[in-house]
Amino acid sequence: MAEEVEETVEGKELTVDIESGGGDGDRTVEEVVEGKLRRHDSLLAQASKVSSNGGHKKDLGWTAVLQLAFQSLGIVYGDIGTSPLYVYASTFTDGIKHEDDILGVLSLIFYTITLITLIKYVFIVLRATDNGDGGGFALYSLICRYAKVSLMPSQQAEDGEVSNYRLDPPNNRLERRATKVKSELERRGFVKYLLLFVTMLGTSMVIGDGVLTPCISVLSAVGGIKEATNVMTEDKIVWISVAILILLFFVQRFGTNKVGYTFAPIILIWFLFIAVIGIINITKYDPKVLKAINPAYIVDYFARNKKQAWVSLGGVILCITGSEALFADVGHFTVRSVQISMCSVAFPSLILAYAGQASYLRHNMNDVSDTFYKSIPGGLYWPMFVVAVLAAIIASQAMISGTFSIIQQSLSLGCFPRVKIVHTSAKFAGQVYIPEVNYLLMLACVGVTVGFKTTQKIGNAYGIAVVFVMTLTSSLLVLIMIMIWKWHVVYVVTYSLIIGSIELVYLSSVLYKFDEGGYLPLAFAALLVATMLVWNYSYRKKYAYEYDHMVAPSRLTELVEGRGFARVPGMAFFYSELAHGVPPIFERYIESVPAVHSVLVFVSVKSLPISKVSPEERFLFRRVGARGTSVFRCVARYGYNDVTRRRGTEEEEEGFEKPWVSQSGS
Repeated sequence: MAEEVEETVEGKELTVDIESGGGDGDRTVEEVVEGKLRRHDSLLAQASKVSSNGGHKKDLGWTAVLQLAFQSLGIVYGDIGTSPLYVYASTFTDGIKHEDDILGVLSLIFYTITLITLIKYVFIVLRATDNGDGGGFALYSLICRYAKVSLMPSQQAEDGEVSNYRLDPPNNRLERRATKVKSELERRGFVKYLLLFVTMLGTSMVIGDGVLTPCISVLSAVGGIKEATNVMTEDKIVWISVAILILLFFVQRFGTNKVGYTFAPIILIWFLFIAVIGIINITKYDPKVLKAINPAYIVDYFARNKKQAWVSLGGVILCITGSEALFADVGHFTVRSVQISMCSVAFPSLILAYAGQASYLRHNMNDVSDTFYKSIPGGLYWPMFVVAVLAAIIASQAMISGTFSIIQQSLSLGCFPRVKIVHTSAKFAGQVYIPEVNYLLMLACVGVTVGFKTTQKIGNAYGIAVVFVMTLTSSLLVLIMIMIWKWHVVYVVTYSLIIGSIELVYLSSVLYKFDEGGYLPLAFAALLVATMLVWNYSYRKKYAYEYDHMVAPSRLTELVEGRGFARVPGMAFFYSELAHGVPPIFERYIESVPAVHSVLVFVSVKSLPISKVSPEERFLFRRVGARGTSVFRCVARYGYNDVTRRRGTEEEEEGFEKPWVSQSGS
């Protein structure tokens, strides 16, 4: 009997015949491997030939960029696009005291969207992608690769040779300062834990956002039905919203592949509707609201309202909810496509919508609690209501899917307990479904909706999650500016003083409402961070134990050959977290079996602090122990956005083993 083994090593197929008895087969495996590689212990010679641009999207033509810009509308802008549903109601919780307060708040909204969403995220943060992917883990991975501050225990020198791993920071006269900051980070042990904690806290806040977005978006959209009928009470609206949320979470198991194509057209229609209604209201009620572009109205607003103006910032900040999604979801598109869709569609539509509502409120100050629907011209009410509900569902879907992706990334980096991850699309690797997390999110959303009942109360909690994520992003971004981009200190200080100061002022405002619902996202984040820290600590301790007790090479030869075991044909795979040596469990295994396979492969599936690893650089293969033992070490390397196995798809993969071994014979 013979078995044919096909191995894919660094993109090259090796065909090996393993004869019965194992003797010739063992030598054949080694001869083939040695014939293809210059070194026994690694594949660096082949890996170094891979293009350093493997992880980047190729330059796309304008047609493709515009198509991606259109598609990004349905994924990226659902959250920030539906903010006009509730911003004014959340800002003027006690009513409008002076008509010029409306201009002050409109001016705040304009400059907040312009400075934070447009300038910070669209034109600065989007430069900090990790080979095209964004999000908190992208910032963390960039810092870890430039400075040796990663806490991942399975790091190897060969990891630095992966093409996507390498960074090419600009060389300029500011190199000395960047090197000094890097050395300080590497020298201080607590900094490693602090950076990981900040990343965990930021991602936990985004998950908290994933709980609050469906609640406030759906509740705000459904609440508009009160304008059409008087029989709809607050309780009925709450339970209708709960029913929609339960249905939304129930259909997650089927994936968003089929309905995803409709997201972009619906959000585009939404933006067109709110822009047109905004223009109608501006021309009909008070075109002079456009003078709110003058920041003097902000000064007047604070001078007139003092502390109450500062407290109201907790409502104003809701105008930029979802800005983090611009960065987190950029990996599905391109930086240029997101910039185009923001500047040409989202930004002008939002400004027109807020200006139109402000114009309406100048003549109808008592309608502030239901500004959005009351400002809709009569003939457009029902079409707007339907589109608003659909847009709210899409915004909720985007945050739920984003939460699943964050959990997947956390798990890949050893920061979250292992849960079942189902890939719902055979075409799109990023579409995942996590059953346990899905139903926990559903229970949390239902609880928040039933408990808070109104968008004003949920808005108090929502604001904290939004500002915390933005502040933490700025903190990591400043390190990247100094160390990797090597920006002049003037630019870094300017960014910190302007953007950082604005975010800290907003943070102080939302924390003031801690006892009015602000505690909720902090409680969510505390629970998630505690879970992540405990799991990461346990993971590192387990790895340290296996490393300290791994089987020595001399002991391995004795175990495999010294006891006269029969060597049966085939290959045996032993899985372990250990990226070096032989795990201690092998000694227990060898004592309980009468025979071992002719080829033994110890496999470690590990994640690197990069978003993707190209298939050509996936595997490290080396011999362990003496030549005649036919024992090998395989390290399969993945990025935190890579797919290791797809389940429940039409084209189910067999993990990384498929490119390694395909057996046949009788």
